[in-house]
Amino acid sequence: MNTYSLLRPLLFSLDPETAHELTLSLIKLGHTTGLDKLISKPAVQCPVKIMGLEFKNPVGLAAGLDKNGDAIDGLAALGFGFIEIGTVTPRPQPGNPKPRLFRLKEHEAIINRMGFNNKGIDHLLQQVKNCAYAGIIGINIGKNFDTPMEQAADDYLIGLRKAYEAASYITINISSPNTKNLRQLQQGDEIKNLIAVLKEEQAKLNQTHGKYTPLVLKIAPDLSDDEIGHIAGLLMAFEIDGVIATNTTIARDRITGHPLANEAGGLSGAPVKPQSTHVVKILAGELGGKIPIIAAGGILSAMDAEEKFKAGASLVQIYSGLIYKGPQLIQEILQAG
Repeated sequence: MNTYSLLRPLLFSLDPETAHELTLSLIKLGHTTGLDKLISKPAVQCPVKIMGLEFKNPVGLAAGLDKNGDAIDGLAALGFGFIEIGTVTPRPQPGNPKPRLFRLKEHEAIINRMGFNNKGIDHLLQQVKNCAYAGIIGINIGKNFDTPMEQAADDYLIGLRKAYEAASYITINISSPNTKNLRQLQQGDEIKNLIAVLKEEQAKLNQTHGKYTPLVLKIAPDLSDDEIGHIAGLLMAFEIDGVIATNTTIARDRITGHPLANEAGGLSGAPVKPQSTHVVKILAGELGGKIPIIAAGGILSAMDAEEKFKAGASLVQIYSGLIYKGPQLIQEILQAG
């Protein structure tokens, strides 16, 4: 029996958000005291080179688990090939009212409506500066909830400028269902205008810093095939460096009848897997290998990860799978590969 199997019943007896905070604290404490060396395994060397970056292995941590970058070293010690932190906004914000995080154990799923609760980008950047981890760190940026939609690009520009030097790559999160109207940035001219502004700024920052930091777009699983095709066309036209498929879903058809099915928020875990994999397949067909795909959504086993790779993903990210299966999931995926 592994360590997480012993801890999970205790964590699952707690309110989900309390358990989340406790887990991050324990991971951080474990690293600070050196206890993590007794139970962690070094990252398996299975290098993947995409976006001009070399990833130690293709299994990463999805954004949302460590929004503030408070436990980077401890999380890295679990064996991830890369870590994505955030979503972070220009200014600190509390997020949505509690309760806002729910476990659906029968479905190996989570519903969250956190609402980009975070301590702000300046805090996150200080944490990156203080960490010892020398691997790939993605910084996921979003807009503050009270920034008007017509000024959304300003918030993303602040995030891009501030994170540019510290990040290995920067993810533009326009697909969270928990910030009002955010997903409309995926539509029509809005996405085109946002990408154009950010790519122009990336070029300027490249000149200023003498460093090219790739830009990645994170999209929702709830897009039609036509919408996915439209986004793929823009990704290629503007030479976006990568795409993450996908964020959480607002669909509830796979959890019908569950007492929590009507809770607002994004659904992650096993129920989102078919939708997410479908988006990866459509993207892969449209992009033709020109832009790498990072797959996230419903990866709870080595077989789930293999499905994503076969669909066209170069890398995978886990979050809910880590909650339900523990850190051994990372090793399982890598050993199967």
